[in-house]
Amino acid sequence: MEYTRLGATGLQVSRICLGMMSYGDPDRQEWALPQERAEPIVRRAAEAGVTFFDTADVYSDGQSEVVTGKMLRAIFPRREDYVLATKVYFPMGEGRNDRGLSRKHIHAAIDASLRRLGTDYVDLYQIHRWDDHTPIEETMEALHEVVKAGKARYLGASSMWAWQFAKAQHVAQVNGWTRFAAMQPHYNLLYREEEREMLPLCADQGVGVIPWSPLARGVLARAGASGSSASTARTGSDPRIDALYDPDNDRVIVDRVAQLARERELPPARVALAWLLHQPTVTAPIVGATRDAHVDDAVAAVSVGLSDKELAFLAEPYRPREVRF
Repeated sequence: MEYTRLGATGLQVSRICLGMMSYGDPDRQEWALPQERAEPIVRRAAEAGVTFFDTADVYSDGQSEVVTGKMLRAIFPRREDYVLATKVYFPMGEGRNDRGLSRKHIHAAIDASLRRLGTDYVDLYQIHRWDDHTPIEETMEALHEVVKAGKARYLGASSMWAWQFAKAQHVAQVNGWTRFAAMQPHYNLLYREEEREMLPLCADQGVGVIPWSPLARGVLARAGASGSSASTARTGSDPRIDALYDPDNDRVIVDRVAQLARERELPPARVALAWLLHQPTVTAPIVGATRDAHVDDAVAAVSVGLSDKELAFLAEPYRPREVRF
């Protein structure tokens, strides 16, 4: 495993971040693994050197945080040995104030997340989306209060327009509040619209980039597969796959991943992740894992070198598409 700083901070993270959305309560999220099935996978990642873990309050209606906290406490001797991230924004109840980025909800949400995670603080507290109904000044001040209270060490954001991210950073800077240290964008070989504005902005501002869905929800990992080997429990129950990707338009890229994987005698997932890890703005892709092989591919991808010719071969077929968060 390799390690790097999260953006311009002093925080050291592994080049692979394990996404914890796949773990929680199968009754709430059909393809989620319960703790007894998830813990060996998480332990395998930790033994391979992964120290960075990302979840959110909304995953499995909070159960992902519960399971994540229990597993990490069982696996790591000390709280200081791993970096834990979670998120706030999406509805966590039926009440009008059980969602969004108001001061009221942010303070309630961080306390609830800490209780579920069983920890005094998270290393990275992220806004899951932009809130059109709350002034950004209110949001950034409330997040700053969370940091000053010692409940979070750093702040991050996820998919939004670059102008929104720049506005949030400016508001924090002029008021002396904590700025975002990380951005979690949708970024992979099949979706590269963030290269236009968001990634250059992050590079300029020293913001760490931790892409979600680095394997396009598994589409890139299954490059060249057919029949049952081309599907998982998630592909049949996750409508976001069809919403985010177009099999017809993406086929040529998927085929190139499969071709290079055959030539290099590597699993397609390693090739696709290696391409992302070669991008200069990327700190650590957030990889979901429901099998040991998923962990092995992610960890091994850190050491896969791709030539400029190979990188260009994978990237060349991409064509602009609709922005999809």
